[in-house]
Amino acid sequence: MSSSSQSAGSGRCVVFATTRWSVVLAAAETGGASGDAGTALAELCRLYWFPLYAFVRRRGHSPHDAEDLTQAFFVRFLEKNGLAAVNPDKGRFRSFLLASLKHFLANEWDRGQAQKRGGGESVLELDALTAEERYRLEPADALSPERLYERQWALSLLAQVLDRLEAEHAAAGKGVRFAEMKGFLTGEGTPDSYSTIGGRHGLSEGAFKVAVHRLRKRYRELLREEIARTVADPAETADELRRLFAAFQI
Repeated sequence: MSSSSQSAGSGRCVVFATTRWSVVLAAAETGGASGDAGTALAELCRLYWFPLYAFVRRRGHSPHDAEDLTQAFFVRFLEKNGLAAVNPDKGRFRSFLLASLKHFLANEWDRGQAQKRGGGESVLELDALTAEERYRLEPADALSPERLYERQWALSLLAQVLDRLEAEHAAAGKGVRFAEMKGFLTGEGTPDSYSTIGGRHGLSEGAFKVAVHRLRKRYRELLREEIARTVADPAETADELRRLFAAFQI
């Protein structure tokens, strides 16, 4: 596929490295539900399903119903008319996905149709136990369903960036070093630990600081790349980045 590219420094192929959402929008605009578009849409949903689960839970549904509704949404969205429902004017996948879920929930008024809704089908692997454990970490009343969705979207995106960074370092034989360095991305690393950690990996304090600087730079690059995958126009990336950071301001 033309949008596939090689991730810098990783030596591994990353599909849809430029964007996924624009592929979906282009297919919707032309009426052609291509295999590439369907794959791109499914991958986006796989990466960002948990914010939808959290939204449904915060709306008052039980864990079982939230799992059922989230899975049923994806069955209908991905296997039936997901592309047909895409409006090319909605340039951000984050906003489109939430609007689609709200529409779905508004029409799922009969709670007794759980089996009919999903039909026992599963189009995405939803780890219900992990989802509920993650959901319970959220404050009970601090955020509205919409704000919780935004926050979990941001966390899912950041987790995807860390996963890509870890994969790059593992491919380069630096997985152990990354495990210790990532604390400097998450705020867990302290200045006085530069020499200690660096020494464990045969690096001087100065060399380790350079390595951390490069790691942070690569992190920012991958963050922008991940955001760009979910917008139609690269010009929206900066604004979407601001929305990401705003999601952590409760």
